[in-house]
Amino acid sequence: MSEAATLEKRPLPQGEQAVVARLSALDRFLPVFILLAMAAGLGLGRTVPGIGRMLDSVQVTSGTSLPIFLGLLVMMYPVLAKVRYGRLQAVTRDRRLLVASLVMNWVVGPAVMFSLAWLLLPDEPAYRTGLIIVGLARCIAMVLVWNELSCGDREAAAVLVALNSLFQIAAFSLLAYFYLGLLPRWLGLSSAGLHLSFWRVAETVAIFLGVPLVAGALTRLLGERAKGREWYETRLLPRLGPFALYGLLYTIVILFALQGRTITSRPGDVARIALPLVAYFGLMWFGSFALGRALGLAYPRTATLAFTAAGNNFELAIAVAIGVFGVTSGEALAGVVGPLVEVPVLVSLVYVSLAARRRLFPVTAPAGAGEGT
Repeated sequence: MSEAATLEKRPLPQGEQAVVARLSALDRFLPVFILLAMAAGLGLGRTVPGIGRMLDSVQVTSGTSLPIFLGLLVMMYPVLAKVRYGRLQAVTRDRRLLVASLVMNWVVGPAVMFSLAWLLLPDEPAYRTGLIIVGLARCIAMVLVWNELSCGDREAAAVLVALNSLFQIAAFSLLAYFYLGLLPRWLGLSSAGLHLSFWRVAETVAIFLGVPLVAGALTRLLGERAKGREWYETRLLPRLGPFALYGLLYTIVILFALQGRTITSRPGDVARIALPLVAYFGLMWFGSFALGRALGLAYPRTATLAFTAAGNNFELAIAVAIGVFGVTSGEALAGVVGPLVEVPVLVSLVYVSLAARRRLFPVTAPAGAGEGT
């Protein structure tokens, strides 16, 4: 039977029927909500003089004000409560997928963002640093949405997200020191004005990722033990999930309230920050998809590899930028622009992935199916 005939008789996968329609209302309109939060923050900053002093009146660790600290934790906790921490062994047996994912996430991804940041923002050290921090924060949240929409391997995505969560605790600070401190000096690049403390980064990551990671893992463990996995994932997680967005939007409002004058005086900065992000998403996704194809992975795991490599953990990047450089820093602004760009770009890549599935993988396993080792 010809490939065309096979494709004609196979029913259209659910994921290809209406990608945007399958997004929740919160995810579908995330760019709109982010823009509204930015506008609200700008308005707040102009109508409430002295808001910076008010926010800094009570500070917690890393010099972060208490209101922002709480917003960052609320933003991170639901994301980490979604991770299936007990499924590591299910994917670690597939050495091709595991090694490819680790290389793309922890070697290629940071190097690509470092290169793009220096190439496109050579005169903006704060924004450049913020983008490099984004490149170091590997995706542990929205990637599950993109993977589901593209009919990727659900279990593989969950396990790779769990691995990324654990790797970020161990590797983020070391990579930040390397890409922001050592590598620019070795290459003779100017890092004037950048005063980075390895221990400050490590402390910030341990708090803003470690605390919600422990809370999320305990929530899953105790929730599944008390009510079972089905209740946990169909009843509890849908209630917790929106709080990540609420925390993100709250944090954006505060950031833009404090950065209002800088932003309104330099509107082109947001566009300049967005350009390397768009290039980064495209390079990482197409490179990872091609790698999965070259390794002989079936479509579900090829799509999973591509989206887990292309996405980033903007929640952590924003938390680190605020904790290390301050809430009014250019580094923090670069982190905030990230999710504004990510959603429309990766939704577009879902369509590209489904089109590639029809052309390059005429016979595929059902969505979410595993792959033999």
